[in-house]
Order: sequence, then structure tokens, then C-alpha cells
Amino acid sequence: MTVDSREIDKFLVELLQNVGKSLRDDALKKKSVDTKKNRNDLVTNFDKKTERYVNSELKRAFPEATIVSEEGYGDLVTDMSGLVFFVDPIDGTMNFVKRGDDFASMIGAYIDGKPLIGAIIDVMGNNIYHGGKEIGLFINDERIDIPRNLPLVEGLVDVSAPMALANKFNVQDVIKKSSGFRVYGSAGIIFGHLLTGKEVMYMSYLAPWDLAAGRVLCEAAGMSVVSIDDAPINMLKSQVVIVGTQKVVSEALTTVKTR
Repeated sequence: MTVDSREIDKFLVELLQNVGKSLRDDALKKKSVDTKKNRNDLVTNFDKKTERYVNSELKRAFPEATIVSEEGYGDLVTDMSGLVFFVDPIDGTMNFVKRGDDFASMIGAYIDGKPLIGAIIDVMGNNIYHGGKEIGLFINDERIDIPRNLPLVEGLVDVSAPMALANKFNVQDVIKKSSGFRVYGSAGIIFGHLLTGKEVMYMSYLAPWDLAAGRVLCEAAGMSVVSIDDAPINMLKSQVVIVGTQKVVSEALTTVKTR
């Protein structure tokens, strides 16, 4: 399948601009909140509304594509052939519900299994991080400078709170080697920090829609995106992922323990 990266990038930016405007209004409204797997795994009426809207727009513009999305309005995708979109309507739903800030919406595009275009909107900051290897990386209309390949000792790291508190995979030793530890509760917000050099590593258990857009952007920025056992990333399953500068990921892989 032949695709136009710039056309897809332009479409995703315009789509997320509409999503951002709607969600900024929604952040001020009363929310209908349900739980999924546990009391901290939330979904709102706005997650569902946003996903339905995004998926319908993607299908209208790219009818041949398939969609993997969080709230169940996508396709049953069993392989990565052709054009595949990954949709996370509200990334950081707890932040959206409790704080009305630090949440994102993300769309990643892959072609025959290869990362193509990523787009992430920091909704309340009204900044869209977008692009890919073929066309470069941008914040809104401004090109992003590639972050420096810093070592662990020179940068801040973000690790999921449950993983850090329980010291899963020996991650506290990774944290101790860094300049400091941060938690934001939204992969999309953290990917923006990685792209702009504010942090040097992110480690968390991520579903495909949590990872897809950020993987495209971070790999285009020269960063490493690996599973915790350094196996190839499988975009159709959830997994523990380490994202960061090449130096940091190399250091982290020698410190974490998978058994």
C-alpha cells in the first residue's frame, strides 16, 4: 500500500485540533465516570465520545485502514498489514477527572507494521507533537530539535508509580542512578517531555494505544523504544516498555531484572 506521510500528518493534526477544542470544553463539564479493571482504571462518557468521533473521521478519510482503539470502537486487528491507526482518546483519564489537566489524546499510524506518523496533543497546553522519520518532528508548526543523547546520571526519569513503589524489575536502582524521579500519569504528556529533552527515560506497562504514537515520535528523534527484555516491540499486545535516549536505555537494560 502506498501512503502519503505528509497527508496523514496534516490530517491527524487537524483532527487533534478539533479533539483538543472539544476536550478543553469537556474538562469543565460534569463527567459520567465508570471503572474498568479496578477503581483506578477509569473511563468517562468523554473518552467514549472522543473515540467514536476520531474513529469515524479516520474511517471516512482512510476507509482501507484498520483501527486499534482503547474503548472498543475500533476493529478486531490480528496483524499489522496495511495502514493501521492506534487511538487513545483520553490518555490520563484520572488526571482528566480529578485535575482537569495533564492529559492527552494520541493517534499513531503504522504501515505494514512499521511506524509512520505519530500525533499527540497536550490538551490543556494546546500543543501538538507530530511527525515521523520521513517528514521530521514538530510541535505545532515548529520543528523539534533532536534531544541530546544524555546518560542516566544527567537526566530525570519517569516510571509508573505502582512499578516504582513495588520496585518491580529492580527499577528503584535505575531511579537512584538518575538525576531524579517524576510521575505524571499520562504517557502522552511524558512523550512530549522526552521529545523536548525535559526527561531522558520513561518506563511503564503500556497498552498498544498508550505506546503507538509516542513510539513513532521517539524513534524518529533517535531514541530507543524497547521491551523490558529487549525483545522486539509487539504492537498488538500490552508490555513493559522502556523509552529514552540510547545511552539511558542501554544503562537501564543492564540494571532491570526480569526474573
